[in-house]
Amino acid sequence: MRLNNKRALITGGSDGIGLAIAEAFLREGADITIVGRDPGKLQAAHDSLTGARADGTVETLSADLATGIGIEAVVELVKRSGRPLDILVNNAGVAFLVPFADVTEVQFQQSFALNVMAVFFLTQGLMPHLATGASVINISSYFANKMIPKRPSSLYSLSKGALNSLTKSLAFELGPRGIRVNAIAPGTVDTAMRRRTVDNLPAEAKAELKAYVERSYPLGRIGRPDDLAGMAVHLASDEAAWTSGGIFAVDGGYTAG
Repeated sequence: MRLNNKRALITGGSDGIGLAIAEAFLREGADITIVGRDPGKLQAAHDSLTGARADGTVETLSADLATGIGIEAVVELVKRSGRPLDILVNNAGVAFLVPFADVTEVQFQQSFALNVMAVFFLTQGLMPHLATGASVINISSYFANKMIPKRPSSLYSLSKGALNSLTKSLAFELGPRGIRVNAIAPGTVDTAMRRRTVDNLPAEAKAELKAYVERSYPLGRIGRPDDLAGMAVHLASDEAAWTSGGIFAVDGGYTAG
């Protein structure tokens, strides 16, 4: 098992990409902690994970990482355990895909609070508890570099571009401690967050989006959450011991063109 005896913490781990990564880590022998805001979803994820687990253990924590109190709660949990953290996956995020002219200050603040500030200050707070050789994995997006016609993304793209810059700079700052920092940039993935966004589009826009995906993705489909899990396992494992500062596209070939 590639992650045997490693301890991992995954934010936004109660569904979607985060839950798929948690499942993969568990299969590879890691002990995992998943963090989310919704206690009900966390309990359902816990039950699902423990029902199918291999050798690893599962714990959950309900916390809002868009707040200082939520970040402190996660840091305190790790500190209290007395066990270093080997893997940190910063996956929690929010997407406001609204036209630039309509973005509100509240949406701007919420987006940066979760997509950027939470990653920054959670990683900072956990630094004393990261093991030598630890792996930090940030979940970015292809939207940092490539846009979709008629799908406004100024705010989301801005926040994920900032996350990519943070990933590269932390690779330099934390590298001397042997800590690796990388990001995974998914293409469109069929998650609950994505479905909520698409459900709010007009019917014509939905049809255009479907047609665009079918003709623009070389592999002919959008992603599934478990399509990201393999890359996350690799970056978390000793196989990637000399890999840091990378932004890895896992997008069905979308950004290749």
